[in-house]
Amino acid sequence: MPCGRSMPRGESVRQVPYVNLAAQFAADRDAIMSAVETVLAGGMWVGGDEGTALEAALCEYTGAGHAVAVSSGTDALIVALKALDIGPGDDVIVPPNSFISSAAAVVHVGAQPVFADVGDDQNIDPATVAAAVTPRTRAVMPVHLTGRVCAMEAIGEIAHRHRLHVIEDAAQAFGSRLDGRCAGTFGDIGCFSAHPLKNLNAMGDAGFALTDDAGLAERMRRLRNNGLADRDTVQEWGFVDRMDAVQAAILLRRLDLLDGVIARRRANAARYRTRLSPTHVFWPPCRDSEFNTFHTFVVQGDRRDDLRQHLAAHGIGSAIHYPVPIHLQPAAANLGYGVGDFPAAERQAGRILSLPVHQFLTDEDIDYVADTVNGFYR
Repeated sequence: MPCGRSMPRGESVRQVPYVNLAAQFAADRDAIMSAVETVLAGGMWVGGDEGTALEAALCEYTGAGHAVAVSSGTDALIVALKALDIGPGDDVIVPPNSFISSAAAVVHVGAQPVFADVGDDQNIDPATVAAAVTPRTRAVMPVHLTGRVCAMEAIGEIAHRHRLHVIEDAAQAFGSRLDGRCAGTFGDIGCFSAHPLKNLNAMGDAGFALTDDAGLAERMRRLRNNGLADRDTVQEWGFVDRMDAVQAAILLRRLDLLDGVIARRRANAARYRTRLSPTHVFWPPCRDSEFNTFHTFVVQGDRRDDLRQHLAAHGIGSAIHYPVPIHLQPAAANLGYGVGDFPAAERQAGRILSLPVHQFLTDEDIDYVADTVNGFYR
């Protein structure tokens, strides 16, 4: 341990897990088990009333015209790209610091991801988006990383000027808002993940897409279901990307609780901001116009790996989202990028650390984490 107070022998260590899914299940076990039993007893385990009800509830929550439930956030991106006829010969602008799914979805439809660097807030920088547009560009995919909505007015203006589609990767941002407008409702299609680690989480993989375009919604529903126009007519080659009814039922239940989950996570983030020392770690300030749901609370600091070891020694879980930018992953080698191409994303990748922010933390937990971070640097 390079600096900071080490734990004396025999001293008990407070345990602050990075996530606590067991606590979440314990808190709503009866309602979840009842919902699951209803689905299983009903015998409609794919689609059915639960999927339809979830789609309607998602529209009501976000103000979107249509919602399409699918089997994962990655599938939502793929179905969205296919619905917009993006494929071979097309470029899609994406940030290099997202989860691999953002760029992978582009590759899976035969198009090419073109990266654009990010700003201090870790979200894609509109200036780099504008510089990356070429005649091959068909779409831009802003990623609302950590639960913070990108600068969508500027991105929308660039897209309008160049006649580009906008596909929002809002996997980490359900419930987030900018100027009162929900993430996923700014572009042509907004794509979400309901992975167990998300604020609105299933008990397995699940996802959904939002759009105001009825034609796009109809096509995404067809694509998720093998391209079937009806039981016996395959209108186009599709996928098996339907959401299981059990996951839809769980998400319906948890959607009712989401505002409380978000409120607690925002309170935890606010407490971090008052307790952490800005002399040693940086976190992007919140704009007055934004409502950040804090899927993650990310700080940036020197000697990140040593800090993470120090936190672990004090019983504190943490994570790195993400330590290797997409353009430097082995899978992206054929795209022709190298070290130094996106300096902001690369610099952040060596400094970022996600601290626990989940809704089951106490104020004492937050204070302990913050004090342990401050103590490391002191």
